[in-house]
Amino acid sequence: MNLSSPRLKEYNLIKTVLESAKKKKKKLYLVGGILRDMLLNRDKKNLDFDFCLRKGAIGFGRKLAEEVRAGFVVLDKEHGACRLVKKMDTGICTLDFSDFREKTIEGDLRHRDFTINALALELEKNWRWDNKNLTNLVIDPYGGREDLRAKRIRFVNKKGFDEDPLRILRAFSLSAILGFKIDKETLKLIKLKANKLPHVSFERIRDELFKILDGPNSFDYFIQLDKLKILPIIIPEIEEMRGVKQGPYHHLDVLRHSLETIRQFEYLIEELKNNSQVQDYLDEIISGQRKRSALIKLGALLHDIGKPSTLRREGGKTKFHGHERKGLDITRGIARRLRLSNDELTSLEKMVFWHLRPGYLADNEEITARARFRYFRDAAEEAVSILLISISDQRSTRGRLTSKTSRIYHEKVALNLIKEYFRRKQEKRLPRLVTGHDLLNKFKLEPSPLIGKILSEIEELQAIGKIKSKKEALVEAKRMIKKR
Repeated sequence: MNLSSPRLKEYNLIKTVLESAKKKKKKLYLVGGILRDMLLNRDKKNLDFDFCLRKGAIGFGRKLAEEVRAGFVVLDKEHGACRLVKKMDTGICTLDFSDFREKTIEGDLRHRDFTINALALELEKNWRWDNKNLTNLVIDPYGGREDLRAKRIRFVNKKGFDEDPLRILRAFSLSAILGFKIDKETLKLIKLKANKLPHVSFERIRDELFKILDGPNSFDYFIQLDKLKILPIIIPEIEEMRGVKQGPYHHLDVLRHSLETIRQFEYLIEELKNNSQVQDYLDEIISGQRKRSALIKLGALLHDIGKPSTLRREGGKTKFHGHERKGLDITRGIARRLRLSNDELTSLEKMVFWHLRPGYLADNEEITARARFRYFRDAAEEAVSILLISISDQRSTRGRLTSKTSRIYHEKVALNLIKEYFRRKQEKRLPRLVTGHDLLNKFKLEPSPLIGKILSEIEELQAIGKIKSKKEALVEAKRMIKKR
């Protein structure tokens, strides 16, 4: 990444920051992730710049926000930290400013999370830097450049996880983003300090969790997090899934099956990488910077979370009647605790509640137009998410009573429904044949839920080609009213 060419507007913004610092006689240092990414030649859409100065960061940031017309928020009054958010043509640019935590820049870097982020550049002396000479200009007292070369994530000091326990989870999100390994001593310290994670706000936990979910190998990291007993700290409800056996159709307990569903989903989207419609669907942003693909992985983890509380043994058989409804309630609580948006909550609810529906459809040799219409109506925007989870769920079920023939047919049905979903999206919506006003006037009805039910049934009949005109719709409405 070279800010002086492809990211000219960001470069000019940083120039403005430096000029403002000079006027106010503040010595600014650029620190952390932006330098790491530049040394790795790694670019990203939304750039985050971290600056530190000896003192007065909040006052400096507040005045700068007025100059550059950026949003401003105090992050930590005690440690003198603030954030500016500037919307630009290329995306969102974030500028963080903080006071030194010690007297020198080297001392301040000692409080950073990992060595690859404990880097600094004195801006006034090194303003005309580029990627070629940056390596020799950065201040690197803790071996960050060597760890970058070794692709290693290593703590700066042992008190780092005490200062901010979120770093426990950030080690894994950084590993997922960069493809680096966490060194053994850091993993040992993480295991030792994991009990501090519950003291972190769930908004911050959510953000790191979704960085892991956004990577291509989330399964591997979730297995690691589970082995270190961190995953149950983030989502305590999954502990009930551990060790719950599922009968002869399954080869794994509920928790391992759910984790395996994530792995199979990752394999599946790799198989579908050349399907542009599916990839665009997966890349859709649902909230903030969180993608649908990451949310589906969370849905895959939670799809059977209602099973432990619905487990029954009847006639020597293991049954989980109503686990999707119970799972819906549990998922709602998890989503709210993680401070997910309403859109994300609705999507997760549909994934968990309807995850059995594709299997029911595949139980039929022929799927009627009415059954397909009702599936797409109920699943709505999550129709493809549910189908992808269903395929992954089936692939994760390899007990002695499972049938390869049945699995292949199930996948065929699901993939055809995915094609139908995108075909339907391109079709023009049929014009409504009758309105609620028509029904009230024609049949002298009072406003009631009956009107909505009649309109819904008429829409269904129209969609499957049973009625095609207003006259036919009114005849059908009359029949429904008499029946009810």
